[in-house]
Amino acid sequence: MTDKLHTEQLNAYLDGQGAAITADLRTLVEVNSVRSAPLPGKPFGEGGAAALTAAETIAAAHGYKAVNYDNYALELDMGDAPDLLLLAHLDVVEAGDGWTKPPFRLTVEGDTLYGRGTTDDKGPALACLYAMDACKAVLGMPKTGVRLVLGSGEETGSEDMEHYFSKRPKLPYTLSPDADYPLINLEKGRFVPTFTKTAANDGDAVLVSFTGGKTANIVPAKARARVKGVKTETLQTAAKDARAETGVDFTVETRGDGTAEIFAVGVGAHAASPEKGNNAQTALLSLLLRLPLTENETFKTLRALALLFPHGETDGKSMGVKQADALSGALTLNFGVFSFENGVFTCGIDIRSPISAAEDTVKAPIAKKMTAAGFAFEGDPEMRPAHYVPADSPLVQTLLRVYEDHTGQKGECLAIGGGTYVHDVEGGVAFGVEFPGTDYRIHGADEFTRLSELLATAKMYADVIARLCY
Repeated sequence: MTDKLHTEQLNAYLDGQGAAITADLRTLVEVNSVRSAPLPGKPFGEGGAAALTAAETIAAAHGYKAVNYDNYALELDMGDAPDLLLLAHLDVVEAGDGWTKPPFRLTVEGDTLYGRGTTDDKGPALACLYAMDACKAVLGMPKTGVRLVLGSGEETGSEDMEHYFSKRPKLPYTLSPDADYPLINLEKGRFVPTFTKTAANDGDAVLVSFTGGKTANIVPAKARARVKGVKTETLQTAAKDARAETGVDFTVETRGDGTAEIFAVGVGAHAASPEKGNNAQTALLSLLLRLPLTENETFKTLRALALLFPHGETDGKSMGVKQADALSGALTLNFGVFSFENGVFTCGIDIRSPISAAEDTVKAPIAKKMTAAGFAFEGDPEMRPAHYVPADSPLVQTLLRVYEDHTGQKGECLAIGGGTYVHDVEGGVAFGVEFPGTDYRIHGADEFTRLSELLATAKMYADVIARLCY
């Protein structure tokens, strides 16, 4: 059920909710919901549970009775026998460095709202809630219900949804406001292996330690290495040359014990689009190879890694996995984790693979190359397949029409390297929340949303609910 009058009424209702949605977003942003060590009854730590509690309080104020599933997810329904499931998450990635605003406090500057989670995914979660409010206020209760589920573990593997769906059914239609407009109908596959190796490290001029990224799905913005037995002038020259070659900034600090630390500062990015970043750890790795370090097993391992993960390469060519297809686009590879301490190397990569990829074109070549370099898989990592919903499906066509009607822009399907809650939900798609042409700094410093765009998302979701459920 939808017509021009109803759309105008829904839009008018939501135009009056700017102050209210901003206040609710402030409440959610102020909860630091980065995953931490589990506690009794709190599988993702204090922050995840606190975010669900805050959302339950907000839901109650909007007239919804929410059900908390063991602090994994919160469920609230509008109407009976729901057919439409909206999936959003309240957990966030760590703040990281480089913020000019407080990451866990909402900063309002005109139409722009800054804070961790404003776009990913607390703001969109509220847009769904307010869309439900609008439909209830303008159209009454739906013929078939709408269910909003808010999770607390999406950023670290979506264990929250595994738990939730072990207790609750999947529904005929599933949307998630956790990606891009116009619509995501294909999410690439993913392979995230970790490798380890122990290497001898004898000699007078050696690498003492290396600390790079800690999370495979983020391009490392910072890295540092400690070396001994290298002259300061040599280090400074290598830093200058490496900076010119990589675009990464380096600083050198000498210590009184004959060692020196080298700090690298690049540009972070999401592993789904590693080309948008400038990897500090691969840049620092290339700098180390310029130094006159002892030609021991550790140094040979550094050289091997630099050949497998050259600075600036994100297509997996050197690992022998470069590939693409017409539906998905190209494979991407992020060298996201790297450390060396007490002779032990730990490396982690994050691959987003096209729908045509298979174990013999991704996992096997990587295993062969890393084994040749002396590394071994940590466990037996599995390749997660791609998720695809045909563009001619009724749900996809409905959503594209809604997008075109509200924006005046062409609705078309997109493929992404990122993964959302719908990845393992048959027929599920991601609808919004990022509008084309804007970098919302998701997973980076000064993440933001625009109030006008948040309300625009609420209007489109209200229209979707009206078309599917009334």
